[in-house]
Amino acid sequence: MKKRIAFTSVIVLCIISLLAFNMPQNDKYFEILKNLDIFATTYKEVNSNYVDDVNPNLLMEKGIDAMLQSLDPYTVYYAEDEIEDVRTENTGQYGGIGARIGERLDGGVYILMPDEGYAAAEAGLQRGDEIIAINGQDVEKDYEKAAQFLKGQSNDEVKLKVRKAGGGEEEVVLKFEQVELPNVPYYGKVSDEIGLVKLTGFRQNASKEVKQAIRELKKEGATKVILDLRGNGGGLLNEAVNVSNLFVEKGELIVTTKGKLEEMNASYKTLNSVYDEEIPLAVLINSSSASASEIVSGVMQDYDRGVVIGQKSYGKGLVQRTMPLSYNSQLKVTIAKYYTPSGRCIQALDYSNRNPDGSVGKVADSLKTLFRTTNGRPVYDGGGVDPDFLTPERKFSPVVIGLLADDLIFEFANAYDFALGAITSGKEVVINEQHFNDFKDWLGARTFDYASALEKELEAFRLMADEQGELNKIAPQLDALQAQLKKDVVDDLLNAKEEVMFLLQEEVAGRLFLEKGQLEASFSSDKEVEKAIEVLSDPGLLTATLGMNN
Repeated sequence: MKKRIAFTSVIVLCIISLLAFNMPQNDKYFEILKNLDIFATTYKEVNSNYVDDVNPNLLMEKGIDAMLQSLDPYTVYYAEDEIEDVRTENTGQYGGIGARIGERLDGGVYILMPDEGYAAAEAGLQRGDEIIAINGQDVEKDYEKAAQFLKGQSNDEVKLKVRKAGGGEEEVVLKFEQVELPNVPYYGKVSDEIGLVKLTGFRQNASKEVKQAIRELKKEGATKVILDLRGNGGGLLNEAVNVSNLFVEKGELIVTTKGKLEEMNASYKTLNSVYDEEIPLAVLINSSSASASEIVSGVMQDYDRGVVIGQKSYGKGLVQRTMPLSYNSQLKVTIAKYYTPSGRCIQALDYSNRNPDGSVGKVADSLKTLFRTTNGRPVYDGGGVDPDFLTPERKFSPVVIGLLADDLIFEFANAYDFALGAITSGKEVVINEQHFNDFKDWLGARTFDYASALEKELEAFRLMADEQGELNKIAPQLDALQAQLKKDVVDDLLNAKEEVMFLLQEEVAGRLFLEKGQLEASFSSDKEVEKAIEVLSDPGLLTATLGMNN
């Protein structure tokens, strides 16, 4: 292997040297070839001389990744063994049992969410079931091994041994099948007149799924629509155009792309007749709504077609294209910036410096440029789409963050029988006082520690004082502060009772009614949905917000 690498490197170096010899020193291509020469010789010498054996594939992959990290977060290299993941990301299709699995805090491999209508759900597998063996092979606490075994061709059989969430072990035989994840995992009515469509991706057929969802909601009596793009990281540009086309007339400009190469410059207009140009529309976004989600929400805002509600979006105004490389590898590279119909680019000015939650944060007014919507409303560039109605982001208390970090909500749901009786949807899941008290008692028998942000800052200050030899001067004061901040788990739980009950409701609804049930349960205390219902139910407010009175 080493001889083959060395021989290949020599050939590459010879070719590069010959090309470089015939190029002028000031030519940009000479600089490229010179640096390729340096990289190739470095790679060869490390492989030949480094004291320990190195994996040449891994070494090269790390080198490429480090190079691309200096550009932007979205230009990414995919090795041959990652291509299937890329295809799943783009199409939502994969060969498997129809269940998302994951590793939890205890190291176990669990079913996180069966996909409705596929093998895992049909066989009765539920969220919280732990996979302990596949085809007789022990995979307990070995996520990588389990994930590999759960990929296969359609109709191939696989035998799973699982430890059920409610106790006991079970073996099930499933067949691999072609799984296609929906772009619209949920649609339903949130009031007598208002329907909600949850769009989680812009993969193939996203616009068709949204159109079908709205059609069904209209049949059920909905006369207004909420399009929920929260957490939607984007996808295919043409699907963003097509989703916009459902609400915007044929021939309207949706997005313009501008890149270094002239062929990357393009204007995308709606190609089809509008599906519904009149239906009142609210679009929900948050700090995880990115790319294609920002195109759609920006278009609805620029044309005053719908009101935007939530938090400032992610701020990804860049377009990527996947390029094939040698040996079945691929490169997803940023080729252009995109601009909404008003002319604004919502790309964050500094995408490498974000808030801990991934949001852009406040951009100085001096760095923003003013644009106007069709009705003359002011909108700005400079990092994300600003909602017309800003709602506070849901923030959990320190005790609840600790519960989530320690997987205790998940673990309790595995051990507890909620005995909810005959219910038919996630909306009907009700967590009562007894459930909460049982959770509190269960937690009291466990070791549970957590720290507030203030406690963490205080501990960091203590360590800094100790490093600088000043701790003895302020130790009594720090001890007094720490005593005041000392937690009482029971009191903190009682203060966070509403949050805990909401999370238990969402967890149980997901186990009983899969992703759809989880979403339905979340709407019961959803500030963005509440605001959307308020605005859509008040024609005067909606009209005034969209500048239709001007």
